[in-house]
Amino acid sequence: MRRLHLTLRALVIIAVILGLLWLGYALLRQRPQDLPWTRLDLSQPVGLFTGRKLAALTGDRAQCLALLDRAGIAYTAMKPGGGEGQCGYADAIRLKAEKGMIALSPAGVAPSCPVVAALRVWEWQVVQPAAQRLFGQPVRSITHFGSYSCRRMYGRSQGDFSEHATADAIDVASFVLADGHRISVVGDWKGEGKDAAFLREVRDGACDLFSTVLSPDYNAAHRDHFHLDQAERGATGWRACR
Repeated sequence: MRRLHLTLRALVIIAVILGLLWLGYALLRQRPQDLPWTRLDLSQPVGLFTGRKLAALTGDRAQCLALLDRAGIAYTAMKPGGGEGQCGYADAIRLKAEKGMIALSPAGVAPSCPVVAALRVWEWQVVQPAAQRLFGQPVRSITHFGSYSCRRMYGRSQGDFSEHATADAIDVASFVLADGHRISVVGDWKGEGKDAAFLREVRDGACDLFSTVLSPDYNAAHRDHFHLDQAERGATGWRACR
């Protein structure tokens, strides 16, 4: 019993030391985004808790809109709509065309505010840096398969509803560079060149920002797109990245 108590005490001491080291690292590096209690700032580099803070915006429309405003993101807030029961959206956002910003194609898509916030951070911190490093030019637009769809997962007649049923997801199919070159999930994921490297880098970066990221590595149903969603699973809930 004494040995057990000593072991538990040692574990507690180690946990405290690691916590202090983590706090010291965040403060010394001046990275408030690595701390769970600091305010989310969409203009800051991605931190350890950025993804969880973005997901936590679900259900707090006012805070999410304030973050978009503070980051200078042009948008139109949509009225609540959609279906009944498990389907419907209350915080859908349609991005406005902005010079120098990635356009969504088709342009009329209106994902939930937390998804839009994550998309812009993904653009600034992941997608454009990867495009500039690999291709020497920016991404001009992202082609998608839509956001809101009143359906269950995989279109089944039974089971859990998809995050698409509340516009808390978007399916990304391809990226178009400034010179018109298209990089598609279905056509380039299995390659070995720059296009494939780009897709894997932006997929991995999305995993730090969205609650769920599913790619062709997950299953055949995602062979032609990245599924990105902000499923609400709580501050310490599980996250999926495949």
